Amino acid sequence: MEAIVDRKIASVYTVPKDGTKLPLMEHFYTIQGEGYHTGKAAYFIRLGGCDIGCHWCDVKESWDANLHPLTDTDWIVQQAEQYPGKAVVVTGGEPLLYNLDYLTSELQKRGIQTFIETSGAYPLSGTWDWICLSPKKFKGPHPTVQPQAGELKVIVFNKSDFAWAEEHAAQVGPETRLFLQPEWSKADQMMPLIVEYVKNNPKWRISLQTHKFLNIP
Repeated sequence: MEAIVDRKIASVYTVPKDGTKLPLMEHFYTIQGEGYHTGKAAYFIRLGGCDIGCHWCDVKESWDANLHPLTDTDWIVQQAEQYPGKAVVVTGGEPLLYNLDYLTSELQKRGIQTFIETSGAYPLSGTWDWICLSPKKFKGPHPTVQPQAGELKVIVFNKSDFAWAEEHAAQVGPETRLFLQPEWSKADQMMPLIVEYVKNNPKWRISLQTHKFLNIP
């Protein structure tokens, strides 16, 4: 067993090192709302626990892993395979706090694609069909994550985030798709800047949180 310490709330959560149980916050079948796979049917697995603590995070209830029950990974996989969309998005919180080798192996045995959304702050575990790296300023990406990222998605909260986005774009692979996404509460202010930036720097694309416009989870 290993202890995960959350520096923001000083909590300790113990999970099996083999990944056969995970702190499950929520799980649901929906449409991917943002990034490269926008519009794709997918089953979301949101794990509890995060020690990064972005002030603009819209799922702060995920931070404390103690609030979310340790759940058998086999049961999580069984729920996912009931749905016709054979893609799973593992998100958080910060999912790489945990060993995800077992989860992804069991999903892929059933023909289910595995996607992850991560800040990249911890070493990569699991076998992934797609990695969405969304780095945060409070804790930079681990070097095992950046070279394997299928997409880099940078949240734009203020003007300085464009330069910060370029710093991370220089550290990912040449085939990594690059996305700029306005932070939801500042979208009206940031979107005109993002539009102009992408027009002048067309290697970037715009990502929107379309699920919020569609009023779906």
